Amino acid sequence: MATFNLSRFAFARKRRQLTKKELAEMAGVAQATLTRIDTGITSAPSNETVAALAKALGYPVDFFYLDDVDELDIRQVSFRSLKSMTAKQTEAALASGALGCIFNDWISERFNLPAPNLPELRVEDPVSSASAIRRHWGIGFRPIPNLVKLLESKGVRIFTLAEGKDVDAFSFWRDGVPFMFLNTLKSPERSRFDAAHELGHLLMHVHGYMDGRDVEREADLFASHFLVPREDLIAHLPSAPSLKQVISSKHRWGISVAALARSAKDSGLLSDWHYRELCKQIAVAGYRTSEPNSIERESSVLWRKVLEELWKDRHTKETIAQKLSLPLDEINSLLKGILSDGSRTQRYVQQPPLRVI
Repeated sequence: MATFNLSRFAFARKRRQLTKKELAEMAGVAQATLTRIDTGITSAPSNETVAALAKALGYPVDFFYLDDVDELDIRQVSFRSLKSMTAKQTEAALASGALGCIFNDWISERFNLPAPNLPELRVEDPVSSASAIRRHWGIGFRPIPNLVKLLESKGVRIFTLAEGKDVDAFSFWRDGVPFMFLNTLKSPERSRFDAAHELGHLLMHVHGYMDGRDVEREADLFASHFLVPREDLIAHLPSAPSLKQVISSKHRWGISVAALARSAKDSGLLSDWHYRELCKQIAVAGYRTSEPNSIERESSVLWRKVLEELWKDRHTKETIAQKLSLPLDEINSLLKGILSDGSRTQRYVQQPPLRVI
């Protein structure tokens, strides 16, 4: 007989960001009963109790009778804004990362996914690292049309974060495979910069090599120089550009007006005074919160192709969820923001049958 897995129960509660009291009320279970289960005093709760808890958590009952989830250690994950996140949000994001690993493992058993091609750049400074990875990938100084597509082709597994705007992008290595989770509630330009920022972490900040270093500043510098090589910037942006010129030029590199202004300053195209004046104009125009002439959001090529192949065997996201004993909303949360649009991917979700009424 299968044994109720307490660690999976704790995992699901963290994923849903529920306190014990909230869960007990939602499930219609006495808080004392829940406490006995949570502390291991009751190791075999009744089928009725497990069913009620599973329904409240939105997880299938089978989920709670499988082996432990290989959860992530916070020390191995690079969070962009850890200080602004609550403990609940951090735990939920870490759980999301573990679910991404489960999904990737299942897919990897069925497909030959791109092998990781990220060299170790632990001792390089950010600017040198940006140049080094461009040389390694053979992309020279050219702008990168679709960063998500490029990263996927180099073995990075990219997923979506669904924890709200307060939870920023993060990345980590697991069993030699790089993972990246992006917050697609932000502007396309910000998500693209976040992806480059996390690439910097994956290349330069493997756990154990970060003591005493301002890793966030290093990742920002890497992202700026990786997306906008100085040689290409100087060739295509005039010296002391106006705000109008910055706006019209941002599409070449796919970054925000604020980020392009900073790149221009770092490359010597703007004086300190001119940069401050440009920043004031950007703020007054509201471009720090609402990006002008926004670019199209980048989408996954890898997961789209995988889902298309699975569809040929009548595998939908719903059947994948069933095979992994996960709720459908968790599969959707991993992929929704990184796939193109709902209309083009709707066929990968099983539709309810029509009935004559």
